[in-house]
Amino acid sequence: MPEAKLKPTEKSVDRLIEEVPDEKVRDDCYRLIKMMSKATGAKPVLWAGNIIGFGKYHYVYDSGHEGDSCLAAFAVRKPNITIYMVPEINERADLIKKLGKHKATKGCIYIKTLADIDTGILEKMIVESVKYVKKKYPG
Repeated sequence: MPEAKLKPTEKSVDRLIEEVPDEKVRDDCYRLIKMMSKATGAKPVLWAGNIIGFGKYHYVYDSGHEGDSCLAAFAVRKPNITIYMVPEINERADLIKKLGKHKATKGCIYIKTLADIDTGILEKMIVESVKYVKKKYPG
């Protein structure tokens, strides 16, 4: 089986954020760190070189595929900030409709800035995503 690409590293989260040229995006990153740390009870760790992840869980799919992932995570990309959540949370129409200006795929929410969205709704989505993962993959 090939080695997993998504794994924690020893690289500095602060260093990664300080390399982001836009001060507003850096500020958003630190706000996201506070939200995700609160939701997971974990400190940020750099995964795969550019994903800021919180906590860890082991999953096993029905197909037999298994691995480790973060309870909550985000990454800074050139056009946006990518927030990773379990797909079941993105399907929550009542929350996603209230979020504000964003794009979403099965397991990601893409935003330009936190000012474009309702951060209270985002925080609720993060908390629900973490609870879902902990219940589905206990231990």
